[in-house]
Amino acid sequence: MKQFIVLLILLVQYNSYSQNALFSEKPPVFPNCESVAVDSLQRCFDKNVFDNIYQNFKVPERVTNESFKGEVVVLFEVDSTGLFRVIYIDALYNELKEEVKRVFSEFPKIQPATYNGKNIFKQYSIPVKIPLVNQSIKTQDLAKEKEVSQLEIAAKKEFEDVDNDLKAFENKAFKSQLNIQFTHSDYARFDRQMNLIGTNSHTASKPFVYEEVSKYFDFEAEQIQLKKETETWAGKKLWNEHLVQLQGKDYWFTVDPILDLQVGKDTDADFSSTYNNTRGFLVQGGLGNKLNFYASVFESQGRFADYVNRYAESLKAFGPDPAIIPGRGIAKRFKTNSYDYPVAEAYLSFAPAKFINIQFGHGKNFIGDGYRSLLLSDVASPHPFLKLNTKFWKIKYTNTWMWLKDVRPEVEEDKAFLTKYIANHYLSWNVSKKLNIGLFESVLWTNSNDRGFDVNYLNPIIFYRAIEFETGQGAGNALLGASAKYKWNDNINIYSQFILDEFSLGDVKAGEKSWKNKFGYQLGVKYYNAFKVDNLLLQFEYNRVRPYTYSHNTIVLNYAHNNQSMAHLWGANFSEAIIIGRYRYKRWFADAKLIFGTRGLDFNNGTDDFSYGADIYRDYNDRPFDTGVEVGQGIKTKTFNGNLQAGYLLNPATNLKVFADITVRNFNPEATTVTTFKNNTVWFNFGIRTDLFNWYFDN
Repeated sequence: MKQFIVLLILLVQYNSYSQNALFSEKPPVFPNCESVAVDSLQRCFDKNVFDNIYQNFKVPERVTNESFKGEVVVLFEVDSTGLFRVIYIDALYNELKEEVKRVFSEFPKIQPATYNGKNIFKQYSIPVKIPLVNQSIKTQDLAKEKEVSQLEIAAKKEFEDVDNDLKAFENKAFKSQLNIQFTHSDYARFDRQMNLIGTNSHTASKPFVYEEVSKYFDFEAEQIQLKKETETWAGKKLWNEHLVQLQGKDYWFTVDPILDLQVGKDTDADFSSTYNNTRGFLVQGGLGNKLNFYASVFESQGRFADYVNRYAESLKAFGPDPAIIPGRGIAKRFKTNSYDYPVAEAYLSFAPAKFINIQFGHGKNFIGDGYRSLLLSDVASPHPFLKLNTKFWKIKYTNTWMWLKDVRPEVEEDKAFLTKYIANHYLSWNVSKKLNIGLFESVLWTNSNDRGFDVNYLNPIIFYRAIEFETGQGAGNALLGASAKYKWNDNINIYSQFILDEFSLGDVKAGEKSWKNKFGYQLGVKYYNAFKVDNLLLQFEYNRVRPYTYSHNTIVLNYAHNNQSMAHLWGANFSEAIIIGRYRYKRWFADAKLIFGTRGLDFNNGTDDFSYGADIYRDYNDRPFDTGVEVGQGIKTKTFNGNLQAGYLLNPATNLKVFADITVRNFNPEATTVTTFKNNTVWFNFGIRTDLFNWYFDN
């Protein structure tokens, strides 16, 4: 580039203006040139430009020390107000470029060039020899040189113009189409504000995007309140900011490291300690006002409490890999008794109109107002999805299409996992200021008869149950559901869910507790600012799901992915009561959770191999009886799981937390088998974590 510019200057003959041209066009005029004859104005301008450079330019120390000999080519402009502006600098050293900018910034304001008496801008080039000498030079009028077009001038400016477009970073995420990372603890921050009486919010379909929550919760005010005063770059990055944050005219993005470094002790395990070692990075940003992107990559090794490790290995896929880490994915063996489990999540979020948001990515979704969901939960591994959120009037309509895997040996073909698909829609309607009702429908199907992804289910407003009958009832597994939420007042709301997998009215009337009545329900209540303590949330929830719910007589048509349920992580045939407390004070937080449950598990001991309805991956053709079916049948197991966690939010921008927690678990079955036996665990744990998703260790 430099050689081209210099050659251009040397080869192009400098032509003086004709007398007529000089009368119609005058170059810029320095104050000491005002009395000079018109035909000498250009020479006077050239001399003043170089004199200012020669008198003020200081050759940088590095350039002098390295004995550099050469030149700097400067393209500059005198605008229509008489101000100098550097357009482009070609120099070997950045220090030379910075010095040129400094010198030209100190040029005086002069009379601008004129054409027919009107002020115009003029652009010139000038070579400056290094070491600096008192040279006699002429500036080159770029507008007069045929070889240098306006397109070339613009092209030479393009790279620097990109830098000139950069702005001070302001967190545009707060009004964007990005998802707020879904963790129950963090969503409690703004749950009350979204559930005030009179709001037209819809709180079941998660994760939320910032744009919809920012109507009710001031993220910027929260950021200011939590900001730590620090002047150092390291302090800002540790306490307040993203590691990399860049914003231009029509774009912005951030880059952050991901950490989840934990160490703990399980009193019931025969190994010395538990640990998790996660490193990764997260990139998110926006292009314009309607398109946002997110990508995170995790590389992890870990060993958990013994009961979690056993559960992970019970989820094992076919093949050599020993486990599936609950909620994360397939794990390889690491050392002798640990796991290596990489995970990646990403999505694009686009809002073509203010009432529509479209997302396509690899991640998880959730439907419900409770800790659990009986409709769609985030307990399974991430998976590809396409989601359409449409909001208008008092309605929010969510369509989600998902691509799932069945990884069991029974269904593998040519050493490949079986692909299956889910399409569901959820209609949320604010009936009044206090009452919300939701309707849910879902259908799951596989690639039977090379059916692939059935385009029938792409219709966002069709009834899936009708399509299931049209394509054959054995072709899919349809679920129906409903939800309701009532705002008792600004601080108390009551929520519920009902899931229906199969229902026989005749059997219900017969009162024989038929196996055909496959359904579940949830009842819950939230108490915000409990007992007039700001930011204290208390929650009670009861869930009950009858045996065989979510399963199917065709083995592959269960409501699950990667050997994990797409609803409640216990599958079916259980009841549980959950008590939760959450508290925040500035950057401090504390969460407590108590779960009391009754589950009915299978014996699988060679004598009694019946399906009692908890394992949704089993069909129900080998059930022990058709009537008298009750929740908890099989090996009745009492379960208690308590967890207390407290910590400190290190960085609100990245959600980096330091924490400590303790889990107490009692698992008490009425009968003992190889896989089901009494187990008492106390698990201490502490660490530092970028909190981006929910861990469910209450299996």
